[in-house]
Amino acid sequence: MRLAVVGHVEWVDFLVAERLPRPGEILHVRSAHEGPAGGGGMAASAMRSLTGGCAFYCAVGDDARGRRTAEGLAAAGIDVHAAARPVGQRRIVTYLTDDGERTITVLGARLMPLGADPLPWDRLADADGVYLTLGDAGAVRAARAARVLVATPRARDALIASGAGVDALVGSAADPGEAVDDQLVAATRPRFVVRTEGARGGAWRAADGTAGRWDAAPLPGAPVDAYGCGDAFAAALTAGLAAGWTIAEACAMAARVGAALLCRRAPAVGDLAPLLTP
Repeated sequence: MRLAVVGHVEWVDFLVAERLPRPGEILHVRSAHEGPAGGGGMAASAMRSLTGGCAFYCAVGDDARGRRTAEGLAAAGIDVHAAARPVGQRRIVTYLTDDGERTITVLGARLMPLGADPLPWDRLADADGVYLTLGDAGAVRAARAARVLVATPRARDALIASGAGVDALVGSAADPGEAVDDQLVAATRPRFVVRTEGARGGAWRAADGTAGRWDAAPLPGAPVDAYGCGDAFAAALTAGLAAGWTIAEACAMAARVGAALLCRRAPAVGDLAPLLTP
């Protein structure tokens, strides 16, 4: 399959700690590591690991971190198409704590790909599936040229402004930033609305009124942290729909991918290829 992600990437400093610091406290973390991640970056990494390839359309800062971001993604086997912005690369500081949570602090302006960027947007017309995390209306319209387009509600304004329909909206029942509202549904006319519910699994509803649920997949090990699990789920769902699976099959496989990432230290995704089965 020919698959792509259109969205955002950040340079992330991961701090592994027992807990978050208290006000005024000096906290010594257990370990620290860094690398390119963010919603689009994690989705692209998961998609490449799952299917063997992924093109990633994004924007990076025109500085050393921006260059390291693009180079790091390319070194991981991702086909990177990055527009450079005359600003510093957006950075994230993420605490990974023993309760399995991730707590994120953002530094810098959000960078997103634009339809006017000199990127090979025409190639998306040959794509079997695209997952979109961020972009302007022009980027959404370019992504819509793919046979299957899956999007997150985080790109709500651009999705509405584009006038382009989507095949699936993937949101979270618990995160207000990923809520799927009636205006967004009316503007994008999705075949499926998918809502994840963490340990409870999740639910989907089709445009024809049919609906269903999936159970959370068994964890393949001890839970480590939740960073990137949601975007990896959506990337896997995109691959399943692009392969012609039913929505129930795609959601069940995506749940296994999300469970696998929960047991790995971000931003690593490991080998997801064995999970690509209905």
